[in-house]
Amino acid sequence: MSIKLEHLNYVYSQGTAYEKHALKDICLEIPHGEFVGLIGHTGSGKSTLIQHLNGLVKATSGALYYEGRNIYEEGYPMRELRNQVGLVFQYPEHQLFEVDVMTDVCFGPKNQGLSPEECKARALEALKLVGLKEKYYKASPFELSGGQKRRVAIAGVLAMRPKVLVLDEPTAGLDPKGRDDILDQIAYLHKQSDLTVILVSHSMEDIARYADRIIVMNKGQVQYNGKPVEVFAHYKELEKIGLAAPQVTYIMHDLKEQGLDVKTNITTIEEAAEEIMHALEKRK
Repeated sequence: MSIKLEHLNYVYSQGTAYEKHALKDICLEIPHGEFVGLIGHTGSGKSTLIQHLNGLVKATSGALYYEGRNIYEEGYPMRELRNQVGLVFQYPEHQLFEVDVMTDVCFGPKNQGLSPEECKARALEALKLVGLKEKYYKASPFELSGGQKRRVAIAGVLAMRPKVLVLDEPTAGLDPKGRDDILDQIAYLHKQSDLTVILVSHSMEDIARYADRIIVMNKGQVQYNGKPVEVFAHYKELEKIGLAAPQVTYIMHDLKEQGLDVKTNITTIEEAAEEIMHALEKRK
């Protein structure tokens, strides 16, 4: 088991007038190699949760195991954990600061104590993985487009060769093509590099398309935890907590109510097209 959380709690400003219970008794397991979608309305605790995964925030109580070892035990090598669990923040281009793309991507491996030659080799590998063209390697990160900056920021984490990639709204502010490019690249990395991916997103369509499993946070607790079809079957309950199902799920319910014999547990456009064609064929 790659990551396991046992009765994890986190309280902001404990013992003060501003005390807030941000995470409440979180119990989760995330096996190696899984693609997990994490959703929840603003303030649900999802961003606080992911900051626990590489030790940026320490739980008030409970345990968090990485590869079978509690990261809160005395003497735990936290630096090693952060090399293994890479976190890409929302608007990751704010993490870029070096004079050119190659130097920026080399920063992580350099901090790992690798030689300049090894750093460059890691950086080249990571930049190719994220699909950034070679002509940009010597360009300033600040001259790139939003989507290109995201690729550089993700490459900077990948160059450290993490086993877990945690992405907090990696497509925020991008146009539809930029969003699809980034998410397709992440899906490719997941398959090619045997990565565990944890994706935080407000887009139900994106989560339904890419995630093997969805975790729904609400008021600091896990409300749902299951496959996309299982979670989005609760679309009416999700609406009550400020979320929704993918638009195609609503369309399938409407078609069912109109008399077309279709399944309603559909979460992607591709599945919907196939199901509608099948239902129309049966009508003939």
